[in-house]
Amino acid sequence: MPATRARARVASYVALTKPRIIELLLVTTVPTMIVAQRGLPPVWLMAAVIFGGALAAGGANALNMVIDRDIDSVMQRTQNRPLVTGAVSPRNALVFAVLLEVAAFVWLWLVVNLLSAVLATSATLFYVFVYSLWLKRRSERNIVIGGAAGAVPVLVGWTAVQGRLGWAPLLLFAVIFYWTPPHFWALAVRYRDDYAQVGVPMLPAVRSIRTVALRIIAYTVVLWATSIAFGFVAELGVLYLATALTTGVVFVALGVRLLRHRTPQVAMGLFNWSITYVVVLFGAMAVDRLV
Repeated sequence: MPATRARARVASYVALTKPRIIELLLVTTVPTMIVAQRGLPPVWLMAAVIFGGALAAGGANALNMVIDRDIDSVMQRTQNRPLVTGAVSPRNALVFAVLLEVAAFVWLWLVVNLLSAVLATSATLFYVFVYSLWLKRRSERNIVIGGAAGAVPVLVGWTAVQGRLGWAPLLLFAVIFYWTPPHFWALAVRYRDDYAQVGVPMLPAVRSIRTVALRIIAYTVVLWATSIAFGFVAELGVLYLATALTTGVVFVALGVRLLRHRTPQVAMGLFNWSITYVVVLFGAMAVDRLV
C-alpha cells in the first residue's frame, strides 16, 4: 500500500511537467543539433541537452499549472490535473517547479554552456510572465506571442553545438513560432466553449471558426515559406526541401479544408497533422544532414 501511494505521488509530480509536450519539444532539439553539427554530435552532449531541456520545460509547465489552477478546475480538458484533484498542493508544485528550473540552469551552464542555460531560462520566464500571467487571459493574440517560448529549444540545441546564434537557428526559431498558432488554434476549436466559460480569449472562443481558419492558413503559408528558406540557409539537400515542400502543402490544404468544413472534427484532424508535421520535418532535416 505505501508503495502504491508513493508511485501515485511520483506520477502526479510527473504529470505536472506535461511529459507529452516535453516529448514534442525534444523532437525538435536533437535534429537541430545534428544540423548545427553537420553530422552526429557527441552522444553525451545530446543527452545533456535533452536532460537540461526536459528539466526547464517541465518546470515551466508546472509553473503554468500553478497559475492556471483556478480555470483548470472548470475546463473539461484540464479537470484531472494534479492541482485540481488535490494530488499535489499549490505550494509543493511551486517549490517543485522552481527546483526544476534552478537545476536546469545549473546543469546546462556547467555541462553545456552559459548561453544555452540563459536561453532555456529565458524561455521559462517568457512563458510564465508574458504568456501565462499577462497575455493568456487578456488578448486573443496570447498564443501568437506567448508561443515564442516553445520555439526557444531549437536555439538551445543550436548554441549547445556552436556556442553562438546565426541566421539558420533564427529561421528555425521562426518555423516553430509560426507553427504554434495553427497547432494550438486547431485544438482550441474543439474546446472553444471551455475557454469562453472561463473568460480566456483564445482565438476560437472569441472569433468565428471561419476567422480562425483564415488565420491558420495565413500562418501556415508563412510557416511553409520559412521552412523552405531554412533549408537553403542551412544548406540542406533535396530530401529536406522536398519534405518541407510536400508537408507544407498538406498543412495548407488542411487549413483550407477547415475553412470549408468548419467543424471540431476537421479541426482535430488538422491538430493531429500539425504534430506529425513537426516530427516529419525535423526528422527529415536530421536524415538529410546525416545521409
